[in-house]
Amino acid sequence: MDAPRVRAVHCKDTNMANVASAPPGKAKEAVQGKTAPAPSAAVDHDERASALAFLATLATEVSKGTVNLPCFPDVVMRIRKALAEPDVSLTEIVRIVGTEPRLAARLLQAANSAAFNPAGRHLTDLRAAITRLGHRPVQSAAMSFAVKQLRLAPALRAISRPLNVLWEQSISVAAICQVIARRTRVSPEEAFLTGLLHGIGRLYIMVRSVGQSDKLYQDPTFVEMIDSWHAAIGKAVLENWGFDEHMSEALGEQEDYDRGGKIEPNLTDVLVVGVALGRVLREPGPRTVDTDSIKSFARLHLTPQNCSEILRHAEHQLGSLHAALGC
Repeated sequence: MDAPRVRAVHCKDTNMANVASAPPGKAKEAVQGKTAPAPSAAVDHDERASALAFLATLATEVSKGTVNLPCFPDVVMRIRKALAEPDVSLTEIVRIVGTEPRLAARLLQAANSAAFNPAGRHLTDLRAAITRLGHRPVQSAAMSFAVKQLRLAPALRAISRPLNVLWEQSISVAAICQVIARRTRVSPEEAFLTGLLHGIGRLYIMVRSVGQSDKLYQDPTFVEMIDSWHAAIGKAVLENWGFDEHMSEALGEQEDYDRGGKIEPNLTDVLVVGVALGRVLREPGPRTVDTDSIKSFARLHLTPQNCSEILRHAEHQLGSLHAALGC
């Protein structure tokens, strides 16, 4: 990979950070307080109003703790709830996973992949597979299973392509976050899961948009609105699902380029940099990294050269991650 050059990277919306960091109960108010992007002359006023009303409805729902994600497997949320219990038994996890044979097969596949089985010792027992993986990787594999079900759902065929693109981006960000976390005291497994979930707000908006006006995604205003709203909505979704507070906070602040302070770098810093480097990874080349206007780079003590190494390592891991996640 070419040595990165420094360039400026800017948010599409100067108010994005304020919206992203708003508490879930304030998501609707934060977005309604924003100035809508300049309308396109080619887009009908009624369509813009419809898009705004649709997103406002989602913001109202999630701010009240209501998350409605059609076609999302219920077993994944049952696993998530069980793993959140400090005294949950392995027997209970095995029982829940066993109710969905496809998920059980996915976890066995993950446990036997090169990423989790470097010694080549093949497992056929679900209990042993879950033990080998650990809680965070089980959640990551379960989330991968859930997203694949969404991508294959006939009712969501209209958005299968953007869902595929979002999932590829999520895996890349997850890999980058994992590599970054190994340079810190942040758990690499937790960083990976957070990176994998960083686009859950976008996914939520996309899934819920199915059946709305066909012109929604033709409206650049709507696309820009998603850029501004997805972090706050994603944060509220994770809170509703019972994820750790610092994970939901990281999602809400994933595009806060000005977060500073003298405290030790945390999961939010890892995700901010992971998302930024994920964009760099998608550049056709030559790749460039901005380490000046995003303060989390300095908090993590990352130079452009460090970033180049991180991207190389993440790229190297992507193949094994796809195999482990079955996607």
